[in-house]
Amino acid sequence: MNQLNKNITIMQKNSKIYIAGHTGLVGSAIVKKMQSEGYTQLILRDRSQLDLLDQAKVAEFFYKERPEYVIDAAAKVGGIKANMTLSAEFLYENLQIQNNIIWSAFKYNVKKLVFLGSSCVYPKDSIQPIKEEYLLAGKPEITNEGYSIAKIAGIKLCEKIYSEYDRKFISCMPTNIYGPGDNFNPESSHVIPSLIRKIHDAKLASLPEVTLWGSGSPRREFLHVDDLANAVLWLMNNYEDKDFLNIGTGKDVSIKELAFLLKEIIGYKGNILWDTSRPDGMARKLLDVSKIESLGWKSTITLNDGLKKTYQWYKDNLN
Repeated sequence: MNQLNKNITIMQKNSKIYIAGHTGLVGSAIVKKMQSEGYTQLILRDRSQLDLLDQAKVAEFFYKERPEYVIDAAAKVGGIKANMTLSAEFLYENLQIQNNIIWSAFKYNVKKLVFLGSSCVYPKDSIQPIKEEYLLAGKPEITNEGYSIAKIAGIKLCEKIYSEYDRKFISCMPTNIYGPGDNFNPESSHVIPSLIRKIHDAKLASLPEVTLWGSGSPRREFLHVDDLANAVLWLMNNYEDKDFLNIGTGKDVSIKELAFLLKEIIGYKGNILWDTSRPDGMARKLLDVSKIESLGWKSTITLNDGLKKTYQWYKDNLN
């Protein structure tokens, strides 16, 4: 790992910066962070304005807008249930989206691109904590294989463009992300919003118990979305090596511990039961974040504080 390159081109406050996926959890947090830092020429398009699955439309957009920098936070995402039932869609759509963005960015001379991958890319049986070099050292977890393979392809496309053309197309590997603005749909949500909704609903209904998926024993690492937005901006202005970097807290928690923490935050008095007929996924997924921390970035939002903020947002935004 190289040390930080002091000759990196810094984005100017008036640089043209395209943030793909700006309406999603991660993209919206990045927009908020960059606006707060004074960036004035953010290029934003929602799905009705630009269908990222349409190669010709994406190429036309890049030809007309000519962004100088690109942050690719666009993806089809979902929890374990969605990933298992829509594996083909997760593979196809994510390949299409990222290929269209990355290749058009290359074709129309974008100075620098950051592609957001996912910790799902790592093999199911990775040694813990997971180092960047463990990528492709084994088979992915079957419950999110489609999404994982697509993200690996995106990482490798950026690496090949970097190696072949010396273009600063880099990637980062965030751990599990949560925060205000998350998806709380029970059919497609990730673990934290899913637990918040189930436990909150059980409290409102005065249910004596609530049943959650799996055994509760898997351990996961969670990063608040505002920490990730901070990290992405830091990467854009401080890092441009070809090697991708993990982004996380370096700390994990069991799903059972997470559920009881949320139970306390929400104020639910009933019992939590576990449906062990449901899949657990990987037994543990903790990223080794020593590389990015050695370069100068570190998460600052604790899990307890982040969960309180997320639950408050959920209550404030209930229909």
